[in-house]
Amino acid sequence: MQRLPGAVTETDCRGSRSTAASPRERTPPPGTSLFASAAAARRPWSPRRSRRCRRKGRGSPPGRTRPPSPPPPSRPARPRTATRSTSTRRWTGPPTSTRSAALPSPAPTMSSMCTRPDRRAPSCSACTEEATRAARQMKDKARVVAMDLRGHGKSTTSDDLDLSIDTLTNDVIAVIRTMYGDLPPAIILVGHSMGGSVAVHVASRREIRNLHGLVVIDVVEGTAMASLVHMQKILSNRAQHFPSIEKAIEWSVKGGPLRNIESARVSIPSTLKYDESRECYTYRTPLEQTEKYWKGWYEGLSDKFLSCPVQKILLLAGTDRLDRALTIGQMQGKFQMVVVRHTGHAIQEDVPEEFASHILNFISRNKIGPNGVEIPGLIKKWGH
Repeated sequence: MQRLPGAVTETDCRGSRSTAASPRERTPPPGTSLFASAAAARRPWSPRRSRRCRRKGRGSPPGRTRPPSPPPPSRPARPRTATRSTSTRRWTGPPTSTRSAALPSPAPTMSSMCTRPDRRAPSCSACTEEATRAARQMKDKARVVAMDLRGHGKSTTSDDLDLSIDTLTNDVIAVIRTMYGDLPPAIILVGHSMGGSVAVHVASRREIRNLHGLVVIDVVEGTAMASLVHMQKILSNRAQHFPSIEKAIEWSVKGGPLRNIESARVSIPSTLKYDESRECYTYRTPLEQTEKYWKGWYEGLSDKFLSCPVQKILLLAGTDRLDRALTIGQMQGKFQMVVVRHTGHAIQEDVPEEFASHILNFISRNKIGPNGVEIPGLIKKWGH
């Protein structure tokens, strides 16, 4: 093949071809091959090719350098001000925050909370000393009355181990009648775990006058009945003795059912008693000896809850706890359900402020006043 003056011949898989170079590229720069000069003339400069050349140690093609990037457009200086605009508008919506289940509390309790004798505020209920932190958030709107359930607090009875559901229900009704007689103020019952079962049974009896609300915390019949077969193992695996109350509080947060150290400092001391023979602290309530009552606490609970003739709310730590009856009832709008995320079984202890806000929202939503449901121009009192 004849080579033309000023041309370069390329051979590749497609055969041979001749490419004529432009007059200005026929004389390559010193130290540069004719092939490199012709290739540089044919290919435009690109950043990718330049980087590839640098990686191979050949540098940029001769006569091809990266054009300088134009300087960025200058922005006018923003005037600095000495004032800052903030909104002081208070958020009134529900808190946006509910975690999967933890082990049941070693001593779940329930109490009835009633209004002040002067009837200046509606009432609520919560779980013994566990409600203390939440009660601080509610005291301006409701009076909190927390009672000891039989065998769970410092109160004593003739038989502290009689924890049958009928006995516990009668105890709660007797306390409310002793406090307020036949003319109680507006009452809302709140119960947690086994205490929630007691609250449901009290409400289903319809023996408390002026009962307007029922709040049940993290207890569902289906889940509770399924867990009873494992309860003895759960109780045996928990720590049984503590050298001090501080160690018991520490264990309840690190290895127990609680996640809030401040709430644990309030609720744990009342669940312990000092054993002089062993010189240590043990649990006040021997739950292992009450196994014969466990089934009665939860059997038929969902149907009783749905049949209670008052406004109802169910606070859960996860949606997986709903059984068939409650799922159907919730879809039919028979009760309000709130899932409180990122908590364990003891919702009222893990997030007391959020728990208190749910209670106050429940009172406000159902317009429950000191004497009952308050509607402009109409006061409705439910009695028997």
